[in-house]
Amino acid sequence: APPRIVMGYWDVPEGTDCVEKTWIATKLGTALGLIGSAYHIVAFQPDTALEAMQRAASATVTMATMGAIFGMTTCLTAQAREAPDDPLNYFVGGCASGIFLGARTHNAMTGTTGCLALGTLAFFTKAGKMEGWRLTGPPKL
Repeated sequence: APPRIVMGYWDVPEGTDCVEKTWIATKLGTALGLIGSAYHIVAFQPDTALEAMQRAASATVTMATMGAIFGMTTCLTAQAREAPDDPLNYFVGGCASGIFLGARTHNAMTGTTGCLALGTLAFFTKAGKMEGWRLTGPPKL
């Protein structure tokens, strides 16, 4: 078989190559963490360059970890349930990321809210991808 060229998260079939999917999700989480921390530093300017670096590193590592948890949990859930395209796998992955956020902030309410919010967002993202939902672009006629 010819080598498969992987461009993005959706290019890897669900429930396969968990390491690749986790790596892609980790990279996406890292990018989001870098972007988010840059905006946060501009909006809430730190007193020192060291504080800015610490804040950026902490946010980036947290988001990268959430991406890794999401990628691995979603993939392993798809394998365990033998239902690769079920959006419920994405709910479980999003929920696991939310629980990590709660543990990271030492706040059970943050974990519970994160679980429900990220799980629901991930569920509808997968369902929308499968159903062909579009948020932007010209309407289909």
